[in-house]
Amino acid sequence: MLSEFPWDERYRVSGLEDVLTPALVVYPEMIASNIARTLDLLGGNADRWRVHIKTAKLDYTLRMLVERGIRNFKCATTLELLVACQSGAADVLYAYPAVGANARRVRKIADEIPDTRISVLAENEEQVRQWRGSRVGVFLDINPGMNRTGIEQSHRAEVLKLVDAVIAAALEFRGLHYYDGQYGGLEERERIVAAHAGYDSLLGMVSEVHRSGASVREVITAGTPTLPCSLAYKGFRGNGFVHRMSPGTVVYNDATNLAQLPDEYGLRPAVLVLTRVVSQPRAGVVTCDAGHKSVSADAGVPTCVVVGHPELTPLSPSEEHLPMAVAGGTAGPQVGEALFLLPRHVCPTVNNFDCALLVRDGQIESVEKVTARGREAPLLQGPKATASRMHQAATEKA
Repeated sequence: MLSEFPWDERYRVSGLEDVLTPALVVYPEMIASNIARTLDLLGGNADRWRVHIKTAKLDYTLRMLVERGIRNFKCATTLELLVACQSGAADVLYAYPAVGANARRVRKIADEIPDTRISVLAENEEQVRQWRGSRVGVFLDINPGMNRTGIEQSHRAEVLKLVDAVIAAALEFRGLHYYDGQYGGLEERERIVAAHAGYDSLLGMVSEVHRSGASVREVITAGTPTLPCSLAYKGFRGNGFVHRMSPGTVVYNDATNLAQLPDEYGLRPAVLVLTRVVSQPRAGVVTCDAGHKSVSADAGVPTCVVVGHPELTPLSPSEEHLPMAVAGGTAGPQVGEALFLLPRHVCPTVNNFDCALLVRDGQIESVEKVTARGREAPLLQGPKATASRMHQAATEKA
């Protein structure tokens, strides 16, 4: 993780006296630069990028991606799926094991928005069967050792059996999904060696599927931490399938991924949290109004880096308070002073805010809704329909 980040005049915001804090600040020029740099890494081929929108969240940002030729996306909630479709995505993978009402909702969105190609993940036959008769495509989710979801990559017979099950269900078998996010904590060289060993195994699996008579059309690898690993792996080229990478954090960037990726990538933070000092509870400590309900604490403490203030070390937050230790011998910021925070994990931090300030050339240009924040309403049929069913059941019981 970065321990400090220097101030850049491009992050300044005029008119702060009218801004309620904490506030999410989005810099479109930085987003545009990050998109351009990522496309450069992909050889200028936008079709190689299946962006995970758990980071982007804003319809504004998704449309920026679409305008630059990126049409393939990945998401993890039904609301993200809906927003991606409405923002111009041509192809969206619902990269979460959908079951029950969630699966029915994905199916409904696919029926209602036929212009967008929608795919889902499966790791067992029951998950395959639930999509029978739908228009969704199916990727098999492979567990690369992260042990979160998917079929263990050594279980090749199971993979072949599921490919057959997808085809037997008259569904389109799209390919293999392989998220190797467990290597983020390794030094870059170690990360590449570990990831490439997994990719060797993955290619062996692809070969076995092809020998079985089926076709793997797409292989998806790499979130942000393993982007360098996938870029460097020559085996993904010229093997008869489309290889796409799915980093999402690179659109905004945070203190964690900037420490993981090479400096020569030229990526910059495009989202900061604006906060104010609200207290000086004792010597050597100041407190600002950006607790874990603002800056996500899921990556640990410190939750963020204070931009341009190496003398400040964020301490353990509470819900609305973020104390900071002030290095000995320095006065530290005064109560009322504005600070800009670079989160350790930007994705859930963006999800903490309903709206974002769009700032260009130091001026607040607009307030944008964080469109895919949170989730859809939890009842498929709506509360009135559910209440009616409950009343009917009670009447029948009586």
